[in-house]
Amino acid sequence: MITAHNLRLHELIGLRARVAGGRSLTHKGICGLVVDETKNTLVLRNKEGEEKAVPKKGCVFTFTLPGRKKARLEGDAIAFRPYDRPKKLK
Repeated sequence: MITAHNLRLHELIGLRARVAGGRSLTHKGICGLVVDETKNTLVLRNKEGEEKAVPKKGCVFTFTLPGRKKARLEGDAIAFRPYDRPKKLK
């Protein structure tokens, strides 16, 4: 089960996310469904179907977890390849 405490170890694709803040104001407020993830970016698809790649480093994300709970996560904490995160963060 995904919780705020173990979110950084889980698959992020399929979760709703919003850029809550960070070093760059150009990304703040971008929100949508996570449709892809690389080592350095999350790709969010908005309601209009547009996809935006957002850098992980320097951004703070708010994810909507199952059950509509919200979890905040620093992008720097997940700046690994998705399949490497569980190994590096245990």
